[in-house]
Amino acid sequence: MLAGVDEVGRGPLAGPVVTAAVILSADDPMLGQYRDSKKLSENKRIRFYRHLRQHAVAYAIAQATVEEIDEHNILHATMCAMRRAVEMLRIAPARAVVDGNRVPDLAMPATAIIGGDDSVQEIAAASIMAKVVRDRFMQRLGHLHPHYQFGKHKGYGTKLHLDALLRHGPCVWHRRSFAPVARFGMPDTVQKISEKKV
Repeated sequence: MLAGVDEVGRGPLAGPVVTAAVILSADDPMLGQYRDSKKLSENKRIRFYRHLRQHAVAYAIAQATVEEIDEHNILHATMCAMRRAVEMLRIAPARAVVDGNRVPDLAMPATAIIGGDDSVQEIAAASIMAKVVRDRFMQRLGHLHPHYQFGKHKGYGTKLHLDALLRHGPCVWHRRSFAPVARFGMPDTVQKISEKKV
């Protein structure tokens, strides 16, 4: 039982980091077709996500909150979220493979694989599941906070997002420990920057 583990959302300025752990079935008809979620169209990601929910031996989704990211740092929060995802699997894997160059503290042997989301099917599957779940979460945040348009940029530091930060300042979903958000941390700072821009 091999679990693939990956994360989505380390780089954004807002929202949680989401992780997934997936154990694939040896007779999965899609085996060999999973790829890094960033290289797939949204429609294909959703199709794979639905398929994995039905056909994976086990899967689990976890997250690290904005508060955890700000309190500890993004790396520590990501490792915690990865560990949570593995521990939530209904079947304990014998081994885990993790995308990147670090592994969380797990109860079973784990290997870090750089570029694993493009070379290991279990990691690619985890990448897809984490990406779909986080994107949907950010779209819901977009409805709650329409002036930030989270559904369009998913919290990444695009011009659209930075312009919204300039106009409105950060909300509770922004990572205040990240430099582009920290500069808008105090209401009077936001006001001064806004006046300067005008």
